[in-house]
Amino acid sequence: MLPVLWLESADTDLDDITSYIARFDIDAAERLWQRLRACVLPLSEHPYLYPPSDRVPGLREIVAHPNYIILYRVTTSGIEIVNVVHARRQFPANL
Repeated sequence: MLPVLWLESADTDLDDITSYIARFDIDAAERLWQRLRACVLPLSEHPYLYPPSDRVPGLREIVAHPNYIILYRVTTSGIEIVNVVHARRQFPANL
């Protein structure tokens, strides 16, 4: 089993997303937070479960929710969760 590490960038993305949603519905924000966190759990045993990203070379994509995509990379030491992005937004060039 490989360890799954949320990078600071991904933690910040998730906090920003759920903080915004919590302004309108705190329960929905909590459910989304739990759902997005749970999506990465199978990666420790199945790191190649999700396809490579067509948009960001070197990363893989989890469509964790119709509106949110989790970007991650597989390394020799584990799984790095890199970013959480809104599906309708243009991916930042610095990913």
